[in-house]
Amino acid sequence: MRIAVEDLAVALSGRTVVSGVDLIAEEGEIAGLVGPNGSGKSTVLRTVYRHLAPRAGRVLVGGTDLRALSPVESARRIAALPQERGSDFELTVREVVAMGRTPYKRAFAADDDTDREVVGRALEQVGMAGSHRWRRFSALSGGERQRVLLARALAQAPDVLVLDEPTNHLDVRHQVELLTLLRRQRRTTLLALHDLNAAASVCDRLHVLHDGAVVASGTPREVLTADLLAEVFGVRAAVVRHPLTGDPLIAFDHRATVRGDRDGDGPQVTGSPTGLERRTRDDGPSVTGRG
Repeated sequence: MRIAVEDLAVALSGRTVVSGVDLIAEEGEIAGLVGPNGSGKSTVLRTVYRHLAPRAGRVLVGGTDLRALSPVESARRIAALPQERGSDFELTVREVVAMGRTPYKRAFAADDDTDREVVGRALEQVGMAGSHRWRRFSALSGGERQRVLLARALAQAPDVLVLDEPTNHLDVRHQVELLTLLRRQRRTTLLALHDLNAAASVCDRLHVLHDGAVVASGTPREVLTADLLAEVFGVRAAVVRHPLTGDPLIAFDHRATVRGDRDGDGPQVTGSPTGLERRTRDDGPSVTGRG
């Protein structure tokens, strides 16, 4: 199912933090939101899964305005893994995952065969089946909790997954397994990631946010350029071809940072003996600097 955010604006405590945001994830596509801290990624996602109400604009799910859907209808279409995650559930792993079946059940209804099958499959997909299912959620590590909450979202059987930093707390193996699972699902997915190399590997489309606005959109190869990384993230980097997958691979220069364009001459490198020239490409995605 296609999801589209159109001309979105969000205000928090009277201050506009996101404005004029347009982004899409086509059916079966994984669309990533990347950008520095405070750029508005989580705010946009919270609006998509109805944790925040927009000041302007709209979110369309399969062509339907999200505001026209009841909470139950919305929960059947969109499942979220937010950054704010409970850690005090005095429930077993299986009980937490079974909460994902709530939109399909009457109040206090017991699990039926379909519920048990869906929950069991979700636990297997995240590697928390077997004896893990009877463990207390509150006794799990951060990474294990993350996997259980992802299983809960999968058990919700949504058309759209919304994931805010899903690889947080995961070790390298489980990060790779999670990203592989997302690719295999081919479910419309909107996710925020800080790891740009992970985003380049898993995402079909990227939207770059900076100061509450989308400044570039396109495929990872189109978007992740040295110029954009300097201007938006303030880092010096080279973008090369991954030797195993062929995806864009970003090699960061950890000896240098890039200061903002204050004199109109483009970003400049500090902490390195050489400057970084800003190059303008007529055939690449447009980037609008915001500071």
